[in-house]
Parts: sequence; C-alpha cells; structure tokens
Amino acid sequence: DVQLVESGGGSVQAGESLRLSCATSGLRLHAHTMSWVRQSPGKEFEWVAYISPTGKVSYAESVKDRFTISRNTAEETIYLTIDRLRSEDTATYYCEVPQHPFTDPKKFFNRGQGTQVTVSA
Repeated sequence: DVQLVESGGGSVQAGESLRLSCATSGLRLHAHTMSWVRQSPGKEFEWVAYISPTGKVSYAESVKDRFTISRNTAEETIYLTIDRLRSEDTATYYCEVPQHPFTDPKKFFNRGQGTQVTVSA
C-alpha cells in the first residue's frame, strides 16, 4: 500500500521560511509524479507544485517565486520549501500522487493526512 506522511508544519511569523516533508512508502519517486496541494480554511483545495519522475518541476503561478519542491530519491521523500511566508499561506498542506494532468487537486491516487501551516502577521 502507498503511504504518504507529511510533517514540518507549524505556527510561524510572516516572512519566515518552512520546509515541509512528505515521507513516502509503497512507491518509487523515480516512477511517479508527486504534488503538493493545500487547503485554506473555508476554501477549495489548491494545487501548489509537482515534481515529475525525471525531476521536472512546475508551480502554480501564485507561488512560483517563493515555493520550491524537491525530493530525495534515496529516502523516498519529497519536500516543499516555503520562503517569505504570508498570512495567505495559512493552510493544511498535503502531498499527493496525482492523476494527469497533475494540476487538479481533486484528481489523485493517494493523498496524505496533511500538515498544518499557520502564518501570523
């Protein structure tokens, strides 16, 4: 079975940085596109970024200057680094094994339980 376990969230001040982790099991990052999505209170899920099996990355326009998706294939873990956090980044962040085209957060094979990020001004 595929398992995705996110960690690294917390309560931070605006302007700080965080690195979220998603430990995977039951799959190989070399063979799967992985994505990060988020859900802010009262809002729909929002796609944030994905990384392909070859390491190609793509970002939502709204986050591309501050978010970095990366991976460690030896540890089968993906990361999301968020710089210059803003209050609007407050959300629960989830990693997914997405379905094509990889940018619709509602289309996925697997999703983790999420990690909460709260940004205060």
